[in-house]
Amino acid sequence: MKAAILRQPAAIESSPLELREVATPTPGDDEVLVRVGACGICRTDLHVVEGELVTQLEGIIPGHQVVGRVVDRGGHARQYEVGARVGIPWLHRTCGRCEFCMRGRENLCPNGLFTGWTVNGGYAEYIVAPERFVYAIPDGFTDVAAAPLLCAGIIGFRALRLCELQPGDTLSIYGFGAAGHVCIQVAKHWGMRVMVSTREEKHRKLASELGAEWVGDAYDDPPEQLNAAIIFAPAGDLVPAALRNLKRGGTLVLGGIYMSPIPSFSYDLLYWERKIRSVANNTRQDGIDFLQVAAEIPIRTEVHTFPLSEANQALQALKHDGIRGAGVLVVREDSESR
Repeated sequence: MKAAILRQPAAIESSPLELREVATPTPGDDEVLVRVGACGICRTDLHVVEGELVTQLEGIIPGHQVVGRVVDRGGHARQYEVGARVGIPWLHRTCGRCEFCMRGRENLCPNGLFTGWTVNGGYAEYIVAPERFVYAIPDGFTDVAAAPLLCAGIIGFRALRLCELQPGDTLSIYGFGAAGHVCIQVAKHWGMRVMVSTREEKHRKLASELGAEWVGDAYDDPPEQLNAAIIFAPAGDLVPAALRNLKRGGTLVLGGIYMSPIPSFSYDLLYWERKIRSVANNTRQDGIDFLQVAAEIPIRTEVHTFPLSEANQALQALKHDGIRGAGVLVVREDSESR
């Protein structure tokens, strides 16, 4: 099979991903083999490729927003029939035995494995995954449209739930890429008022089109105080900027796996029971709940597609804010219509 493989971490401008022919993986007893139709690109992939997330597997195949069809399964895999359309997310497998798994917090499992970082991902024609960690994709989404739901969507959904908002509350989103443009649709569906701060004009335009009440530059203050804010941009400087705009008791959620250093700030910004929460991965239940909501709305993902052979160029575009909405690698030619 063809796969985009990371030789060694390097700046994406040096095109460190190589398209190679490698052996098609074989599913284990509890796994399914999936023929990939499309794979979303994510800033986490960029952190893996550039080494901001420490290399866990030499010659890793990145990618963790995978949509495709089951073509084979292991001897104990019975949940999905051959031909079923499924999605493979970031959370690849957990131990199921630690204190976190036993308490429904498997996203914190210290033995967890992650698609496209600690195990091979979806920048390839085929991928294997444990069937218990694979999602059924709702009808109504093409492979390409569904791909961004599997990380940008699920993580945005988890971040939004951690805000603990009620209908009519005010939310600000900092950074408006793949996660932001899905998160706003859920927030609006739940009756929240949304404001957006982001640096690129094309992203501000998309935010307005999706119903943001106010849109400004990344460090602009919204016109009123907020019940909550979510930072999707990996910029630590935004933390004190966002805290400054929270009401008493407000919540700031950090939605990324990596962030540049957070500068020191006055305790006054945290006083009055403001709080900061990070989002670490997701649980399977997050994905199940989100995909149900996504189908109900239904979520409209705006996508910019690239062929698998242009994985380096796709991540370069992502790094330099060249993608409005979400970027998706098209692995199978008919994935935009299936």
